[in-house]
Amino acid sequence: MGKATLVVMAAGIGSRFGGGIKQLEPVGPNGELIIDYSIYDAVRAGFDKVVFVIRKDLEKDFKEIIGNRMEQIVEVCYAYQEIGEIPQCYAVKAAQRTNPWGTGQAVLVCKDLIHEPFLVINSDDYYGKTAYQKAFEALTAPRVDNGRLRIRMVGFVLENTLSDNGTVTRGVCREDQNGMLIEITETYEIQKQGDHAAAVLNGEKITMPLNVPVSMNMWGLYPEFFEILENGFREFLDQWDTNSVKHEYLLPILIGELLEAGKIEVEVLHSVEQWLGVTYKEDKELVVASIKQLIESGIYPNRIY
Repeated sequence: MGKATLVVMAAGIGSRFGGGIKQLEPVGPNGELIIDYSIYDAVRAGFDKVVFVIRKDLEKDFKEIIGNRMEQIVEVCYAYQEIGEIPQCYAVKAAQRTNPWGTGQAVLVCKDLIHEPFLVINSDDYYGKTAYQKAFEALTAPRVDNGRLRIRMVGFVLENTLSDNGTVTRGVCREDQNGMLIEITETYEIQKQGDHAAAVLNGEKITMPLNVPVSMNMWGLYPEFFEILENGFREFLDQWDTNSVKHEYLLPILIGELLEAGKIEVEVLHSVEQWLGVTYKEDKELVVASIKQLIESGIYPNRIY
């Protein structure tokens, strides 16, 4: 069986630990966090290493609350996403920044720790066991060599990612008959309305089917992608100025641009499971109820660790 690593983007977990931080809201019967179920599912699927991307100033608290517990079941490494973690020639720009540079940088800081296929996830999203199983199988299968790097994206059914408590933003995907991604379109203010979804695209109101695939930032990548990320980050920094102070180097946008340019291809792995997350405070009740139901149906034991 091949090796694969799970990368958990957790640098945005918050500037302090305690009440009010959604990633640290207990959702399981014994105080389990969403991240506990994510790593449980990943390890069961075959992932044998976890890299947490965190901020250096949160390291002590993160290890006490999450990391030390995970080290009992899987190899754990840490990568640090900091504003100053950029090429030295761009140091002046780092001095004008108040937040890290986005999900593209979050993955890039793992470069020296990963030499095998890896799956990238958000720390506060529940993806379900099927997603990890499909990702591991695809990442450890023999590579396809047709002159372009093939990466993977786990796609979810739009209806399974919506909130009853407000609108959401999703990367809506279009794929060909062979399950290869054609494009991702960032679509805003999505909410269910009867048998369809209402949304805003390019400033205009639209409707779309509830069964379209969407990206939830679950990407299957390979070590050679780091060079692509590095080159893209330099281009991003060349264009960045104080007028775009909040502009971020985002993984889905980079992948969309690479796809459009024909430099990569993206295989869509479909999951029909319910995605869970706490976009709104009121969403927590659904997450807790859903985890309870999964335990009662035998998907998880009452105590996973």
